Amino acid sequence: MNITFRQLRLFLATAETGSVSAAARAMHVTQPTASMQLREITESVGMPLYDIIGRQLHLSDAGQRLAQTARSIVGEWEAFEQSIHAMHGLTQGKLRVAVVSTAKYFVPRLLGSFCEQHPNIDISLEVLNRDGVIQRLRDNRDDLYVMTTPPADMVLEDQVFLSNPLVLIAPRNYALSTRKRLSLDALKNERFLLREKGSGTRLATDRFFEAQNFELSSRLELGSNEAIKEAVAGHLGVAVISRHALKDSELDHELCILPVNGTPIPSQWHLVYPKAKQISPIAAVFQAHLVQQARLWVKD
Repeated sequence: MNITFRQLRLFLATAETGSVSAAARAMHVTQPTASMQLREITESVGMPLYDIIGRQLHLSDAGQRLAQTARSIVGEWEAFEQSIHAMHGLTQGKLRVAVVSTAKYFVPRLLGSFCEQHPNIDISLEVLNRDGVIQRLRDNRDDLYVMTTPPADMVLEDQVFLSNPLVLIAPRNYALSTRKRLSLDALKNERFLLREKGSGTRLATDRFFEAQNFELSSRLELGSNEAIKEAVAGHLGVAVISRHALKDSELDHELCILPVNGTPIPSQWHLVYPKAKQISPIAAVFQAHLVQQARLWVKD
C-alpha cells in the first residue's frame, strides 16, 4: 500500500469529524483535494473504507481498522516530536484530555497554571458523558482521561488524585433542611432527580441506595448537572450531585445540602490511560502537574 503520512492524517480527521469538508478544513486543503486523496487511499487499500448515508459518514470495518492504525501512528509521531523538543529544552506540542461532564467544574481551573508554565502547548479538552469518555478511551483518542468510575474491563494506569464527595441537595427553604441529621427514609416520599444511567454519579448513587435498602417512590432522569440544579431549585424534587458542581452562590440563594446519614457519598476522581500506552512527555508533565495542583487545591 502506498499511503502517505499526510493522507493518514487526512483519513483520521475524516473519521474523527465524520465529515470530508470538516477534515479538509482541519488539514487546510480544499474539499475536492480531500475527496481525491480519500479516493486514492481507498484504491490503495482495495476495499471500501466508508459510506455516506443521509449526509452521515459511516466507517466500514476496514475504515475503522485504518482509523485505529492512523491514530496510533500519528500518536507515536507526536510523542517523537515532543521528545525531540524536550532534548532541545523546548516544550511544544499538543495535549489531549477527555473528561466526564462533572469534571468541567474544576479541571479548567487546574489547567490554568499549566498553561501559564507551558504557553506553547496546544490543549484539547473534550467534555462528554461517561460513555463518551470511555469510548474515546477504548479508541485511544486522547493522552489522558478523567472520570470517577473507570471501566472494569480495561487494563489501565489509574491514579486517584482528588476526592469527589456526593451530596444530597434540596431547594433553599426545604422543610427538613434545618435538622442536624436526616435519615434517608425521611425522603422516601420525595421525587429524586437522577443523572442518566451509566454516569459516574448515578452508579455511586445506585450503590448507596442499595446499601441503605432504599427504594425510590418517584424518579426523574436528567442528562446534566445544570438541569438537575435548575429542577431542584424549581421544587421538582431532591438530588444527589457532586459537591464540585455546586457554587457557593447557588447554596446561598437557591439550594441547600441536606445532612443525610451516610453522606457525603464517597467518590474519587481518577486519571487514567491504557496500561500498554507510553504517554508523551507533555502528558507525563501534565499528569504530575494535575496531581500536585489537586493537592494544593484541597489544602486551600
